[in-house]
Amino acid sequence: MAKQKNILDLYFLDARARLIDIAAFMDRVDRAGGGDDFRYDAFCAALKALDSGKPDRAGEVLLAFSDPTDEPIPAATTKAACGAWSGADNV
Repeated sequence: MAKQKNILDLYFLDARARLIDIAAFMDRVDRAGGGDDFRYDAFCAALKALDSGKPDRAGEVLLAFSDPTDEPIPAATTKAACGAWSGADNV
């Protein structure tokens, strides 16, 4: 129990602030007309992974944003990384 308290003492306020930032981000997206975008879809999938209660939530969150394909594409289709896989249309 002491170890858990130490972890909470060290990280709770930072995690709380990040969660408030996430809520504010989602509120802004909603006010702007919704999240009809592959990045927002990946973000929502990551939130579901976060809420899963599984022991490797960090890995599951990363996978929610990742390209699940095994074969590399012949050439990049965007100029910069965007943080989430846009789907099969880029394969």
